[in-house]
Amino acid sequence: MNDLSIPDLSEKIAIPLAVINSSQRIAILLAIGKGEACVCHLEAALGWRQAYISQHLMALRKADILQVRREGRYVYYRLKNASYLDLILDSAALSGLSTETVSSVINTQTYPACGCPHCVPAVIPLGTLHVKPSP
Repeated sequence: MNDLSIPDLSEKIAIPLAVINSSQRIAILLAIGKGEACVCHLEAALGWRQAYISQHLMALRKADILQVRREGRYVYYRLKNASYLDLILDSAALSGLSTETVSSVINTQTYPACGCPHCVPAVIPLGTLHVKPSP
């Protein structure tokens, strides 16, 4: 049996809610979505400055909401638990927004303004390709 009182339980439940309790952090979580995103991707998706985004990412990381993966000079962020998106969708429904409206903005795409390897495919100059003639 659990010995936690209602106030103790509510305090634990409030921790992640308090961390994502801003429209900016919800926007970041939507922009990351079910995939992953680097800061330049978030800049392109949200139109905010890198320093501003980084401050929010640090708070989300400290709260153990995001996990980080480094690839070369890029750092990619991903939700540790996709249930945060469910929480955002439920909150949207309570606010009178349709699930379809919110789901349509959850990250599923690349952004041409983002220069990361996930958004801009590597271009190999034709002159560097060596093709063997067929027999």
